[in-house]
Amino acid sequence: AAVTPAEKKSAETSTEAATEPKAVRVNAVTLQNGAVHFIDRSVKPSYSAKLGDIQATITNLSSDEGKPADVDINAKLDDAAPLFVTGKLNPLSKDLFVDVKVDFREMELNPLTPYSGKYAGYTIQKGKLSLALGYLINQRKLDSTNKVFIDQFTFGDKVDSPDATNLPVRLAVSLLQDRKGQIKLDLPVAGSLDDPKFSVWGVVLDIVVNLLTKAATAPFALLGSLLPGGGEELSAVEFAMGAAGLDAAGEKRLASLGSLLADRPALKVEIAGRVDPEKDREGLRKTLFDRKLKAQKLKELVKRGESAASVDEVKLDPEEYVTYLTKLYKEEDLPNKPTNFLGITKSLPQNEMEQLLLDSLAPTDDDLRRLATQRAQAVRDYLLKAGQLDPQRIFLLESAAAQDKTGEKKAPATLSRVDLAIK
Repeated sequence: AAVTPAEKKSAETSTEAATEPKAVRVNAVTLQNGAVHFIDRSVKPSYSAKLGDIQATITNLSSDEGKPADVDINAKLDDAAPLFVTGKLNPLSKDLFVDVKVDFREMELNPLTPYSGKYAGYTIQKGKLSLALGYLINQRKLDSTNKVFIDQFTFGDKVDSPDATNLPVRLAVSLLQDRKGQIKLDLPVAGSLDDPKFSVWGVVLDIVVNLLTKAATAPFALLGSLLPGGGEELSAVEFAMGAAGLDAAGEKRLASLGSLLADRPALKVEIAGRVDPEKDREGLRKTLFDRKLKAQKLKELVKRGESAASVDEVKLDPEEYVTYLTKLYKEEDLPNKPTNFLGITKSLPQNEMEQLLLDSLAPTDDDLRRLATQRAQAVRDYLLKAGQLDPQRIFLLESAAAQDKTGEKKAPATLSRVDLAIK
């Protein structure tokens, strides 16, 4: 039989009415003295926990857009660690809205030994975990903060587990843990709920793995990320060609490193001086030349009875330069020094005297090795002074062998530097 227009319209109206969601309003949902028991037998030994004394209230729950419900939940994990959840949410609306804060305090980490043994390869001797989480979901976008505080975390015995990571978990803890035995992490996570690859805990897990990877491959980069502003490169200190003295940039970098090391007494640092065989040799030539010029002035200061502790403390004014250059040139026994027919040294222009004197100076491989050692000692002395570190925590490596080291990926390109390594 044919369907009339009126019957068709009536059927469409009925279908729309059937599929249109109905409004939902609940004044309050309350749970008192609730408990949740959890057991995981996938790990050996199995893990169990109890979330008890649950007091939960959700008020003004509604499917209306723009009217989120108030949430207030209190509970205790294993009758000790308190959990607080507060905020607003609207799970019944067309667009999910969540704005909640989670405060979880002093959860004992020792019971998590089954997981740490399986995945980290060590038991947990002690430690407490506190979390301050904030989650905002609006228009399918997530913006969250995950502040983690771990107090007195200590690994115990090694566990033989085929699933354990090869990454240096103990070193990572030492890098992150300050003098008080505390680890503070801020792990913000943001993303779209419409992205099928997005997972909050997946992102957090990636962050943790990245921390462990950095501890293995770039420990100084991990340390630098803990500084205000983050990202400071601390694995090497650059020097001017031929010089063993720290410049302002080097001192600033070492001051930051000294502060971090002072706050992490479990860490030790190895120091290796490096040299550029060509550029540092030329730099040494100029350094030796400058010292010889200053030595000329030092002689006159001594004759006049004026005090000067060493050549390095002598200051040579620009107007004095040519005077002492000429004295040095006449005094030095140079093989190619031109003389007149009487054998008296001929006067030469300034640039020619400089070149003859520089050509007579030939720094040896021993001089380069000594320069590398002096650079390493300068870094060590600054760390001892600035960081007030125990000398037993600092080790100098053989400088010549350091020429073949590559350092971390972000290490400066120049070979005129000191490399540092964390142990």
